[in-house]
Amino acid sequence: MTIVSTSAAHISDSASGSSGAAPAALSAREPHVPAEQLVAEMVPPPRFDGVRFSTYIPDPQQPSQTEAVRVLSAFADGLGRGATAAGSGRKRWFRREPKAAAPAGPRGVYLDGGYGVGKTHLLASLWHAAPAAPERKAFGTFVELTNLVGALGFQQTVKTLSGHQLLCIDEFELDDPGDTVLVSSLLARLVEHGVALAATSNTLPGKLGEGRFAAADFLREIQGLSAHFRALRIDGEDYRHRGLPEAPKPFTDDEVTRAAYATPGAALDDFPSLLEHLSTVHPSRYGALVRDVAAVCLTDVSAVPDQSTALRLVVLADRLYDREIPVLASGVPFDRLFSEEMLKGGYRKKYFRAISRLTALARDAEGLLRA
Repeated sequence: MTIVSTSAAHISDSASGSSGAAPAALSAREPHVPAEQLVAEMVPPPRFDGVRFSTYIPDPQQPSQTEAVRVLSAFADGLGRGATAAGSGRKRWFRREPKAAAPAGPRGVYLDGGYGVGKTHLLASLWHAAPAAPERKAFGTFVELTNLVGALGFQQTVKTLSGHQLLCIDEFELDDPGDTVLVSSLLARLVEHGVALAATSNTLPGKLGEGRFAAADFLREIQGLSAHFRALRIDGEDYRHRGLPEAPKPFTDDEVTRAAYATPGAALDDFPSLLEHLSTVHPSRYGALVRDVAAVCLTDVSAVPDQSTALRLVVLADRLYDREIPVLASGVPFDRLFSEEMLKGGYRKKYFRAISRLTALARDAEGLLRA
């Protein structure tokens, strides 16, 4: 992976009040990621490097969280025995006869729940617990998986992933029929090769308490694969906001600029310029775009102007959150990034997730002003 910088930050040392080097700008980076590297990087992101089932702390008021740990631990153990998700040793995960029928019963697990209940923590814990070498198990978001198909082609993606023991898909998207059919077809082929599956998605805040709303959507959308998944409901409130104060108010442009100059490895961008730059970078490269960045400092944050821009921002927010990169910003609060129309539309799950994650990263960034 290479990153080409096309320009320096546009704020001088005198304007920053610092004699240090000007911080980099994300809008000056042009990352290039070889297709084969996309496969090699399908592992839990840095935020979840060290998570395990033992580090997940269930809410004592939510027994479904404890049950999820138990079921997923057994699922991982079953992979080691070559058993199905249902625990039957008679059905093998790695059946290789070319014309053998796929084993009956659940072949995967689907974690159904709201924002911030620890689904990604549990999914990454399953990846870590699966008894296979890292190169024989894959972890990525739904968007990353569709990007992989776009980079390699459908048949090559099947060939590349068919030797895996486990494929974990975080944030399975149900709002793009074309991509859903594509991934459903891919998963069907992988199941035929004995690959175990695990996935997460989000229940909208307004739908919490309505039973298996997200699970029903998920199982309907993947159609013929429904029988291969056991749905696990995980109840609870967003841990990112549990017992914490409200999201911090935005800072001034001057405060953000000074923090950027005082933080080694920070990036400093004018928000409108960054949004414009994102339109020139494929979303599969957003992780490379923020590689080795210690903090993202944004000035003049404002509501996103349209849905295409908003969806690109969602992907960037996911990559920042995965990598635990704090975000310090001036302008409007993050809960005002998306219009009411967007928050009620078909992509609302993505927008609520982005707000939740950016708010968490904004809290993380408060310490930059005290450094």
